[in-house]
Amino acid sequence: MDFAGPARWALMVITCVGLTSAAGAQSLVDRGRSLMQGVVACGNCHTPLTPNGPAPGMELAGRLMADEPPFTAYAPNITPDPETGIGRWTDEQIIAAIREGKRPDGSIIGPPMPIPFYRGMSDDDAKAIVAYLRQVPAVRNQVARSVYRIPLPANYGPPVGAVAAPPRTDRLAYGAYLAGPLGHCLECHSARLPNGAPDIASGLGAGGMTFNGPWGISHAANLTPTNLARYRDDQVKAMITTGKRPDGSSMLPPMAYGFYRNIPADDLDAIVAFLRTLPAK
Repeated sequence: MDFAGPARWALMVITCVGLTSAAGAQSLVDRGRSLMQGVVACGNCHTPLTPNGPAPGMELAGRLMADEPPFTAYAPNITPDPETGIGRWTDEQIIAAIREGKRPDGSIIGPPMPIPFYRGMSDDDAKAIVAYLRQVPAVRNQVARSVYRIPLPANYGPPVGAVAAPPRTDRLAYGAYLAGPLGHCLECHSARLPNGAPDIASGLGAGGMTFNGPWGISHAANLTPTNLARYRDDQVKAMITTGKRPDGSSMLPPMAYGFYRNIPADDLDAIVAFLRTLPAK
């Protein structure tokens, strides 16, 4: 399996803009909270759901994420519980799991965890996410191991070295970072190859993925100008943060609307500006 394409794309975005600190004046925990409750939205997969929304007191305690022909995927418990969560993992092991898809025991994490995009996550932001995870209340909740009916890669590429986020002052580069390595928007909004990787040849952001859930079947929209040109910037931002189209109709899960409403306004501007630059497909 070749998962290197998205990783090369993500790293190219990061490498070309030079070094800077993503956290700025924020503390690591504050930056981690902003990411986790916003664009990164790990809770959209890792927090158990009830018919009324996230289960109270179960933040990041894990749940069944997908049961499809290629795999039955469980988002694991990533609270600090030492028995059923990641309380015994070191900071470095957590970061390796996020950016390299490798658990402390050496086993490989499979889809839908977007490892090829997370490889481009900056050192500062990876540390900020770890800092946030450390202060989440520990929940004892044993989650089943995912079952894959497709082969997983031996690895997702060489060990990730030092990675810096692009400067926020470079709006397009930072928008690419938000929509790629952090928010992995292009992971879901690109067609899939049989091995589960995004189909770059068909165009990043061109849409096409389908999702089966209690809501029925939803389709990831085309995020390139072929589709977005019909909408103003404020309309695109409203769809991201509210799940409502300009005509008032509701968009379907699994978009993390409850998290995306917390994305800072400047970051939303950067995301939309970047999406406008995608090749039309």
